[in-house]
Amino acid sequence: MLLKVGELARHTGLTVRTLHHYDAIGLLAPSARSEAGYRLYNATDIARLHAIQALRLLGLPLAEIGAVLGTESDALPSILRRQMASLDQQIAQATALRERLGLLEQRLAEGAQPDMKDWLATLEQMTTYGRYFSPAEIRSLMANWKLVAERWPPLVAEVAALMARGVPADSLEAQPLAARWMTLMGQWMDGNYDLVTRWGEMYRREPVARREDGPSTELVDYIGEAIGIRMAALLRHMRTDDFARLGPPPEDEWRRLAAELAVLQARGVPPKDEAVQAIAREWARLFDAFTDHDPGIGARLMQAMAAEPVLQATAVASPAVRDYLLRAMAPRSA
Repeated sequence: MLLKVGELARHTGLTVRTLHHYDAIGLLAPSARSEAGYRLYNATDIARLHAIQALRLLGLPLAEIGAVLGTESDALPSILRRQMASLDQQIAQATALRERLGLLEQRLAEGAQPDMKDWLATLEQMTTYGRYFSPAEIRSLMANWKLVAERWPPLVAEVAALMARGVPADSLEAQPLAARWMTLMGQWMDGNYDLVTRWGEMYRREPVARREDGPSTELVDYIGEAIGIRMAALLRHMRTDDFARLGPPPEDEWRRLAAELAVLQARGVPPKDEAVQAIAREWARLFDAFTDHDPGIGARLMQAMAAEPVLQATAVASPAVRDYLLRAMAPRSA
């Protein structure tokens, strides 16, 4: 099977101009030409193109790739193993790209040459990621994935169940899941709002970027609407760069403290009692760490929580307990 340059461009997501340039600089010459003079690429050519794109994603300039590839017949398996080793150092679990590369490496280890379909699928995925993220950003996303990978499936299942019940995305009931989704995205993307936006754009536009076991685009649109409402509420009080400064919210600790406060409040213990004050100090310490020890971010977040019902819907403390806590903390800020 031979592919014309336009067909290869469509399959891989590269441009015809890019493939012509690779030919012009001697990096990827087609193995044949048609009687009309059209470039024709075979499976060996596509395998070499895979190696070129792999090295580009690893940050190697085009001027050096030709020298790395050389003319040795065993260069391609070596390049593939090198790319996989780089990925394996950054992520413990396979992503969709890692799974594709694993399949190719397995076939090479068994002495079989991957077919054209395998090379094309991997090339398409690598090219797609490269259109949205730099090599450094891709490495960071893959390294962070292991921190959140196990927490995504149950969250996706809960969102799917909410959709199945017909709960509107703009309801307050959807907000706790929207908050958890935002937290996971923030941890995965290092709090970089621009990265989150680009990932969402890629996921919606590029079928190759979506895992077979990942959320559907309908689910992503549903939770995206709920998140948009939450983000609008936050941005009425906070700046986008504030989000990169926020740490992982210590929700388990806050829930424990809120439960202890509820018990003391029910007993009629006054806010100035030392038992309540000790909990207030621990709460303040956790909040200070969460807001990167920046009083400005803390004040803006507190203002947002006080003013926005959407944000209050995800608070770990009830309104009564929150008021109790604020009265306990008031002497500290006086």
